[in-house]
Amino acid sequence: MAPTTPQTPLLAIRNVTTMYGNITALRSVDLHVHAGEIVTIIGANGAGKSTLMMTIFGSPRASEGQVIFDGHDITSTPTHEIARLNIAQSPEGRRIFSRMTVMENLQMGAAVIGNAHFDQDLERIFGLFPRIRERIDQRGGTLSGGEQQMLAIARALMSRPRLLLLDEPSLGLAPLVAKQIFEAIADLNKRTGLTVLLVEQNAFHALKLADRGYVMVNGEITMSGTGRELLDKPEIRAAYLEGGRREVH
Repeated sequence: MAPTTPQTPLLAIRNVTTMYGNITALRSVDLHVHAGEIVTIIGANGAGKSTLMMTIFGSPRASEGQVIFDGHDITSTPTHEIARLNIAQSPEGRRIFSRMTVMENLQMGAAVIGNAHFDQDLERIFGLFPRIRERIDQRGGTLSGGEQQMLAIARALMSRPRLLLLDEPSLGLAPLVAKQIFEAIADLNKRTGLTVLLVEQNAFHALKLADRGYVMVNGEITMSGTGRELLDKPEIRAAYLEGGRREVH
């Protein structure tokens, strides 16, 4: 692949529309993520955030528009080939292999790139999530919710991604555990320059963490700006930070 310049987004979503049968889940979505950024998408449950993440991975496919990664159109690329392009996903609901051990889950994550750097990457994971080391021989299904989320992220990181897609990493977690997850994401980005696209209902933590953010309502991007700009907007505070439920247009 051609190298990505600072002016060229690592990921660009261009006028993407995604359908579920006759239902429009995404409508003319435009967004971009530059290398080294943390970009978040906030919005109410059902706004289309997770659909966008899955569309990037080709399941479902965009019915209109383009998904561009590192200057290449991957809109029609098979999902298993997208996984080999240094894109990794930690999906909503964790979806770890519950009957496999923690080690076996991590081996599955590394399968895309082989075992040449496995031991080195394993130590990096242990440094990021010490609890993973302690649970290495346990089955994934016996872990707590927070530990499973750490494992889901760790499994994605074992493929050495250039772009990490994180879908609702704090969902269902205690506030202290969620804080640990967000701190780990920030640490990864700061130390390694990992590019992160984050979908998150916890708007305060997401926007505080992110370089930039997008607001999604009913499958459309309705607002964008830096994390600080969006945090300071009264309509964002009313809708997402102060218990409000109205949509932001």
